[in-house]
Amino acid sequence: MWGLEIEGGGVGWLHVNEDKGYLDAELLWIGGSVLPVANVYLADDNTLVVTRTSTSRKSEERSHTLTHTLRIKKTGESLKGTMTGPGRNGEYQSNFTGSRMPPMPEKPDLSKVTFGQPIALFNGKDMSGWELMNPNQKNGFAVKNGTMVNDPVQPESGTHISYGNIRTQQEFKDFNLTLEVNVPEGNNSGVYLRGIYEIQVVDSYGKPLDSHNMGALYSRITPSMAAEKPAGEWQSMDITLVDRHVTVVLNGKKIIDNEPAWGPTGGAMSADVLAAGPIFLQGDHGKVSYRNIVLTPID
Repeated sequence: MWGLEIEGGGVGWLHVNEDKGYLDAELLWIGGSVLPVANVYLADDNTLVVTRTSTSRKSEERSHTLTHTLRIKKTGESLKGTMTGPGRNGEYQSNFTGSRMPPMPEKPDLSKVTFGQPIALFNGKDMSGWELMNPNQKNGFAVKNGTMVNDPVQPESGTHISYGNIRTQQEFKDFNLTLEVNVPEGNNSGVYLRGIYEIQVVDSYGKPLDSHNMGALYSRITPSMAAEKPAGEWQSMDITLVDRHVTVVLNGKKIIDNEPAWGPTGGAMSADVLAAGPIFLQGDHGKVSYRNIVLTPID
């Protein structure tokens, strides 16, 4: 498993493994999900070649299969490579580096965890302690009646507004995080732990279990049961991150039980899974409200 840092910003993750005598791999590239690759092989010059494909529908009658190719060289515990593929104005190329992911620790004994003093991350009055991750984007978050509300409204006509994510100015390592969230029908957000791991916030009431549903570790861990409430209702989240293991209690029901987070999720700030990082909230996806956000550090 390798964490990838992509030139110009963005994080990836590559898992290369042998399955029944065949080389196989999974790839995360900047955003979206961790997906199986189309092909992976070792070329004669010891370059690892990885391809992934997607479909672009040009019309009702015609679609194209887009192929992006990673060519990777390994030196010790480091990778260096390029991704090439079709772009809007010819061939697209992106350079990246990679580092081997550190071994996953044993599952922690949560009964022996000790906690520090709780920290209120939201005071219910203003956005103190929070900032835009990209100052060139617009902040859709505002405080209304003691609630942090994100409402990324687009104008009916005119230039598209690019709304940004917000993060805590403080950074944290291991912790318990509790909050309440209200997701209107059809909307979507996300709570990132240490800026790396997204706990999904989405209107998924009544849908089959999936790793993209409310409370999931996005595209990595599927909730063990459906515990979400209907859209528009306040829901409680109790999230614990210890030694890269995640526990999620949604509306009083444990849906992820001390499970390993094998790597970053789409939209992560960094591939360094050992570093401290902020809590960040997605602000570019849809309308959502938060309140009672409290983080308790783990000693």
